[in-house]
Amino acid sequence: MMAGRRRFGYIRKLPSGRYQASFIGPSGMRQTAPGTFRTRTDAERWLSAAEADILRGAWLNEDLGRQSFGNYARAWLRDHPRMGPRYRETCERNLRLHLAALEGVPLRAVTPALVREWYGSALRGKGGRASIMQSYRFLRAVMTSAVRDGAIVKNPCQLKGAASDRAKERPIASPAEVVALVEAITPRYRAAVLLAAWCGLRRGEVLGLLRADVDLGAGSVTVRRNRVELLATGAAFDAEPKTDAGKRTVKVPPHVLPVLAEHMASWAGPERVFVGRDGRPMRGDAVRQAFDRARRRAGMPGFRFHDLRHTGQTLAAATGATTKDLMRRLGHASPAASYRYLHAVDGRDEEIASALSELALHGDASKLPRSIVTKH
Repeated sequence: MMAGRRRFGYIRKLPSGRYQASFIGPSGMRQTAPGTFRTRTDAERWLSAAEADILRGAWLNEDLGRQSFGNYARAWLRDHPRMGPRYRETCERNLRLHLAALEGVPLRAVTPALVREWYGSALRGKGGRASIMQSYRFLRAVMTSAVRDGAIVKNPCQLKGAASDRAKERPIASPAEVVALVEAITPRYRAAVLLAAWCGLRRGEVLGLLRADVDLGAGSVTVRRNRVELLATGAAFDAEPKTDAGKRTVKVPPHVLPVLAEHMASWAGPERVFVGRDGRPMRGDAVRQAFDRARRRAGMPGFRFHDLRHTGQTLAAATGATTKDLMRRLGHASPAASYRYLHAVDGRDEEIASALSELALHGDASKLPRSIVTKH
């Protein structure tokens, strides 16, 4: 058995008389030619072609390309540095329920045509459109990683519009409707409704509050954690917010403080603000069930708990809150998510039209009401 060293790659002669070629790829792993060669010259040609591919960025890790999409996707989920447990669980469920047809397919065989066929079949199936789009986004992210790893040359997820889930406009409750919900819900949950509606807290952020996070004297609540509940196992635990912006102190509107103070005195636990009747951390499903009963009593079918957050921030935008104000209040790391709350609400356009007439009359923008001047 003879071996030969070159500037790039490694060639050795096998006992059979044929030649084997290999090299250390950009990933740091040794890659061997898929077959052996009759002559040393043939092996050298294969190595030269591999080196050229690497230099022009077209090198493929053939061993990795033969790995199934399912195995690669599970490893991607396992090793992702910023993957939250709830989203990981969602992706695993979508892999099992919606991407099963692609699970055993080698990465290099996942072509644009195959993706298009899978997507069309999935939309014709029993899965919801939102779940299919979510699955497509997961597929696209995994295949993007496969491109970076050198398993494939180009991401096969090229379907225009397939990843955009254009949800219908969520309803906005009026202040009177928020009051109706509070009056209709079990007293133990009233403060949760108001913190979501007027402070923009997510349900997990509400349930993650500790007594130390509530400062009634300063009129504020501080978000330091998010309560996470996994559907598959039922496990529940406190987790860090996804971004640093998620950690924030939010001022509580004065009209909410009396209800929050009553909750702290009557319903809060020794450590946590929201606890169940057994004294243990309140479950998200308990809030959901109580809210479902309340919205039916208030005549608001289809209105979700998360819509309270949308309501409060939309009304905050209507008061003249800037994009940066909303980002701080919502805990958004970028302005994109906050822009949705800057759309017009009923009566706003008439106010703007009147203000424009004032501007035409006085010719001075300083005469405009402060709430009309939008700052970014």
